[in-house]
Amino acid sequence: MKISNETKIGVLAAAALLALILGFNFLKGSSLFQHTKKLYAVFDNVDGVEVSNNVQVNGLTIGSVTAINESDQDLSHGIIVTITMKKNVHIPSNSIAEINSSLLGSASIVVDKGDATSYLDDGDTLLTKKKANLLSQVQESVNPIIVQLGGTLKSLDSVVQQVGLMFDPKTKNNFSAIIANLSASSAQLQILLNAQTGYLAKSLKNVEGFTANLDKNNDHITHTLDNVEKTTANLASAKIPETVATLQATLNQMKDLVGKLNSNNGTVGLLLNDKKLYQNLENSTRSLNILLDDFRVHPKRYVNVSVFGRKDKSGPLTAPIADSASKPNK
Repeated sequence: MKISNETKIGVLAAAALLALILGFNFLKGSSLFQHTKKLYAVFDNVDGVEVSNNVQVNGLTIGSVTAINESDQDLSHGIIVTITMKKNVHIPSNSIAEINSSLLGSASIVVDKGDATSYLDDGDTLLTKKKANLLSQVQESVNPIIVQLGGTLKSLDSVVQQVGLMFDPKTKNNFSAIIANLSASSAQLQILLNAQTGYLAKSLKNVEGFTANLDKNNDHITHTLDNVEKTTANLASAKIPETVATLQATLNQMKDLVGKLNSNNGTVGLLLNDKKLYQNLENSTRSLNILLDDFRVHPKRYVNVSVFGRKDKSGPLTAPIADSASKPNK
C-alpha cells in the first residue's frame, strides 16, 4: 500500500505538535507519562516565584511549581500556587511552606516539615507563612545602623565645634606649654631608656647580675631548701601538742604549789608566811643553845661521874655563850 505525501505530512505535523506539547509541559515541570501528586499553597505575595521553580524539603527538590493562579479577581484570598510532586515523599499535615527569595530575583518554595503523624494527600493545601525578602531584611538591618550613624555624626559635629573653641589665643598658649612639657618628658624618658647610661639599663644589669648569682648558688639554695624541708618534716613528726600539753600541766602544778606556799595552809606555807611560828622557832633555838652551853660549861650538874667530886652549885645559864655557830671554824 502506497502512502500519499499528504498523509506523511499530516503524521509529521501531528508528531511535531505532540513533541511541542510534551516539551512545553516538560519545561513547566510536569510529565504526561506518570501520575503525580499535586499540592496547593496560598500566598499573599509570590514575588519572584515563577512556573517551574523548585520546591524543596530539607534541601531536596521534591517537585516544582506548575501553575500560579489568582483566587479571585480582587486577590482578597491570596494567590494559589500549584505544586507538582516529583518525589514520592511523605509531607506531614502540619508542614509549612514559605518563599525563599535570592538576590538574582529567582525564588523557590521551601517546605518546613512538621511532626504530625498524618500526611498530605493529593489535592491538599499546605500551610504557609510570610517571609520577608532579602532586600527587606537588609533594609531592616541597615535602618538601625543609619540611625546610629546619624547620632555619631551629630556627636562628631559637637566635638569639632568644641575643638574649634579650644584653639583661641589663650588655649594655644596652653597647648604650647603642654607640648613643651611633653618634649621635656620625652627627653627624660630617652635618658632613662639609654642603653649605656640609662637607669633602666643599669637596673636590668643589676637584675642580670642577681639572676647570675642565683644560678651560681643554685646548688646551695637547693641544699638549704632540702634542710628546711627536713626540719619541717621533723617538726611535723615531733609530738609538739603532747609536749605542750605536758608543759602546761607542769606549769599548772607549779602554780598550785606556789599558791599553797603563799597560803597559810600546810607546814611550809605557815613556815613561810606565819611570823609568830618563826619567832617561836627562833626562841626554841635560843633556848636549845642555852641548854647546850650550860651542859658544856657545867656538865656535873647533869651527869656526876666522880665518886669524890663535889657537886656544882653554880646557877644555870640564863643566856647563851657567844654563839659559836656564828663564828668561822678554825
